[in-house]
Amino acid sequence: MRTGELGFWWHSLGGPGPARAPLQAATDADVAIVGAGYTGLWSAYYLKRADPSLRIVVLEREVAGFGASGRNGGWVSGFFAGAPRAYERHSGRDALIAQQRLMFDAVDEVGRFLAEHSLEADYLRSGLLDVALGPAQAANQRERVRQARMRGVGERDLRELTGAQLEQRVRVAGAQGALFSPHVARVHPAKLLRALAQTVEALGVVIHEHTPVSEIRPHSAITPAGAVRARWVLRATEGYTSSLRGCRRTLVPMNSSMIITRPLSHAQWEQIGWSGQELMSDGAHVYAYLQRTADGRIAIGGRGVPYRFGSRTDRDGATARATVRSLHAQLAAMFPAAASAEVEHAWSGVLGVPRDWCASVGCDPRSGLAWAGGYVGEGVAASNLAARALCDLLLGREGELTALAWVGRAPRAWEPEPLRWVGIRGMYALYRAADRAERASGRPSRGAGVLDVLSGRA
Repeated sequence: MRTGELGFWWHSLGGPGPARAPLQAATDADVAIVGAGYTGLWSAYYLKRADPSLRIVVLEREVAGFGASGRNGGWVSGFFAGAPRAYERHSGRDALIAQQRLMFDAVDEVGRFLAEHSLEADYLRSGLLDVALGPAQAANQRERVRQARMRGVGERDLRELTGAQLEQRVRVAGAQGALFSPHVARVHPAKLLRALAQTVEALGVVIHEHTPVSEIRPHSAITPAGAVRARWVLRATEGYTSSLRGCRRTLVPMNSSMIITRPLSHAQWEQIGWSGQELMSDGAHVYAYLQRTADGRIAIGGRGVPYRFGSRTDRDGATARATVRSLHAQLAAMFPAAASAEVEHAWSGVLGVPRDWCASVGCDPRSGLAWAGGYVGEGVAASNLAARALCDLLLGREGELTALAWVGRAPRAWEPEPLRWVGIRGMYALYRAADRAERASGRPSRGAGVLDVLSGRA
């Protein structure tokens, strides 16, 4: 089993490819983008398409797609993180409903981008199965549907499946039923990232790798080679935001880990089903997320060590053996036919989490500072919609995208250490305890509901 490095997705492509040249000297640009992940590259793409004359420079500390954009579970999800009431309190109900509608469309927008440029990234709009493993999870899912209806999510967007209906799609041990949404697509994350990077370069955008930015100031990004001076400086650093001077408490880097099997045999797939290749999750509070890959593997992810003291991030993506065992045990419990499947690769990465768990998009014309992020692991499609909103904001175009619920939000800073470490580690310990209690009792945990409110997740 391989572990760490950039993870299986990049390994399957033979790595990120030839390194792009680092910045050699101070320079000027119209737009300087810090971070060559999905947010930064989608922003470069839409800005350059809207105004080909723009000089756009992307600055990346490592290599394009080094972070969550190249290590995620391959979910192009039309849902977004955070409590609806928080968005509604900021922008109103209409803006929240519009954002949900456009998030659903963002799933298709990623597919349209790939089709327009004749690019292959294993994209398949197969939908999502959120499986209830036991009566408590089933009850929690019914409440989720009720709340979704209140914010305009209709029956065609999210519906309940009985156990029998679920079994027609996939056979999951112990499943009571599931929620299904058509607004989720599968993708190979590194293929999408590589295709996007190559496309923006063909448009004339310059990407400088191995160019760390230590600080973002009004109209400038500070690097070892000098300052990049620009009309706009866009922070698109997500889980690595804490490395920037003055941003230690803006977003915390939350860890997520994944394993992937070798391709399963025909006999194993016959027992499992899953011919629709939907994305899948379970209904736990500390949930697992799964993908059936285009080449017949199962990738499953979840929380390992959720947070490192001081918002530290690792560089090699190594995954603890205990986390590998835990994820494999979850895989075997859901799919006994896959229990013997060999784990080929394990890796970890960080996602960016704001204090209220709600994403934000915005800019300040006076300082030239712009930002987008805080997707809490839902960033593959959310970054696309955020980038289109940023494009309109930076070009001064008012419209539906600039009036979305996440535009102009400013979540408060996280608590200083050691409160941050104690709070986050304690929160996940309590959620795991709630999952154990629900499995034992078959009833939803009241404590989990209180914790959702206290943590800002609901």
